Amino acid sequence: MRKQTILIVDDDPVIVKFVRANLEANDYTVAVAINGSEALKAVELETPDLVLLDIMMPEMDGFEVCHRLREWSTVPIIMLTARGDEIDRVRCLELGADDYISKPFGVNEMMARVQAVLRRSTPRNTPFSTKPSFTCNELTINFADRRVTIGEKEVKLTPTEYNLLRELALNEGKVLTHTQLLQKVWGPEYKSETQYLHVFIRRLRSKLEAGSKEPSCITTIPGVGYKISQKVE
Repeated sequence: MRKQTILIVDDDPVIVKFVRANLEANDYTVAVAINGSEALKAVELETPDLVLLDIMMPEMDGFEVCHRLREWSTVPIIMLTARGDEIDRVRCLELGADDYISKPFGVNEMMARVQAVLRRSTPRNTPFSTKPSFTCNELTINFADRRVTIGEKEVKLTPTEYNLLRELALNEGKVLTHTQLLQKVWGPEYKSETQYLHVFIRRLRSKLEAGSKEPSCITTIPGVGYKISQKVE
């Protein structure tokens, strides 16, 4: 079985040594980039399964690297930040990161986050509810191919974005609470992280409405959760 590759992007050799040692001890293959330019090249050449991306780097910071990667890649990204500022955390998610870890962090927290993100990025062989696809206005989700289109144009979603959309579509017409979605898509350890859910719903709506003349089909149920229906209310 192929080992999963994780790219560490950080200009601090102490952090790199600590993270690398623990990832390799858990049987991951590790690649390293010490700046943003190296990171962009490494993602293209190494095709890692996950990127651990530090925010505070000279010349090109992690925010810019994340933004550039999301222009062409859906590789899962965990941002490493020395700042616990909520604005920074939200910005990480809105730029397309899958998760973030605030420095300083321990081995257990890091490994839990890494494993959770990799778990979400692995296609699951979950049985279809009643049919292999879902359609609403111009939106079509082909579950067999994990392919999302608006009209004839394919929409590029990250694994977490796709899993969230898929969960809503497989429960068409049902209201899924914040806790239900967080536990199903992110995992039980994220059940109270409503900030993640709100940001990812915004990201989904933005992508699904970008090439469409219609709304996204995702309905907010204030204070409760979200649902998706073939008929927009």
